[in-house]
Amino acid sequence: MLKITAARVIVTCPGRNFVTLKIETSDGVYGIGDATLNGRELAVASYLNDHVIPCLIGRDAHQIEDIWQYLYKGAYWRRGPVTMSAIAAVDMALWDIKAKVANLPLYQLLGGACRTGVMVYGHANGASIEETLDNAAVYAEQGYKAIRLQSGVPGLKTVYGVSKDRFFYEPADAALPSESLWSTEKYLRSVPPLFEAAREKLGWDIHLLHDVHHRLTPIEAGRLGKDIEPYRPFWMEDATPAENQANFRLIRQHTTTPLAVGEVFNSIWDCKQLIEEQLIDYIRATVVHAGGITHLRRVAAFADMHGVRTGCHGATDLSPVCMAAALHFDLSIPNFGIQEYMRHTAETDAVFPHAYTFEDGMLHPGEAPGLGVDIDEDLAAKYPYSRAYLPVARREDGSMHDW
Repeated sequence: MLKITAARVIVTCPGRNFVTLKIETSDGVYGIGDATLNGRELAVASYLNDHVIPCLIGRDAHQIEDIWQYLYKGAYWRRGPVTMSAIAAVDMALWDIKAKVANLPLYQLLGGACRTGVMVYGHANGASIEETLDNAAVYAEQGYKAIRLQSGVPGLKTVYGVSKDRFFYEPADAALPSESLWSTEKYLRSVPPLFEAAREKLGWDIHLLHDVHHRLTPIEAGRLGKDIEPYRPFWMEDATPAENQANFRLIRQHTTTPLAVGEVFNSIWDCKQLIEEQLIDYIRATVVHAGGITHLRRVAAFADMHGVRTGCHGATDLSPVCMAAALHFDLSIPNFGIQEYMRHTAETDAVFPHAYTFEDGMLHPGEAPGLGVDIDEDLAAKYPYSRAYLPVARREDGSMHDW
């Protein structure tokens, strides 16, 4: 028995907030897991400290599946982003421990590598189409095979995905939610010219992606998908809110543009209908928000049965701990599609030293035992928590809209 002897939550803010769970065992091996929930970080920290850690002490760290079921079924109030992020942190830390004990990189315990590396996509953005494509060209020169395009919209002051820094984007930008104005009509007019110009500048050998970020109704999404079909996008992401999974049927009826969704999902039940009715092409659930590696493997296996591939969310609010876990997961599953990759700041990388590397448009988790990532607790302590909210959006008439 490899007894869990201690566990603690580490909250740090090296440019943005991260929540990390560290689990220690009787033989001195420890594991870490990401528990970050953007804009609600302390809710997960409290859940872990008050409700999960007391239940872990004395348990066998090797019993990953049993502990997962205990935390999920034992809560009674199942699912939800706070609960599932907390379970995910435990799950990641336990897989980290198990692979360290085996002296193997985690992907070897998940069945070994299915590919030589994990194709990732970078984020090109700009205030104008020209600026976006200039930035996209830089990504192409760096070896990226896939690039997400987000551009400013004429007539709108701020737009999701467009930042002041061409390489780093952090939307959680204020101690209280900032508000922006939104116009669907102006936005819909702006995207097709972006993709037309992108194909002219970048050619047809680069995969192009776009994130709608839940802003459209199903019929509006169908129209946009049809408008950009001639430019063969890799996917159109989060075209409409997915609480009603059947919404995607209407989009499917009007476009063959591949559809991706799921970064806000936290269990297989959030995507069951989408997958089994083949209403999407890529499922974007994350290790940290969907219950950890254990649960995300179930999602991936179910998706594989229906011809759906993975395209995990990988924004900067997922710490390098989650990125490492995602890469081991990505490398080991047969139906991997693509991995989002937003680079962390130098400060974050220093707090979370890691073994994963980028080369020729792909990331590899490395060969270090476990997840291949650690946390420098002394350095983390120098960056105290700083409250930060994601923005909200209002239509031009003042009413609330999906951000």
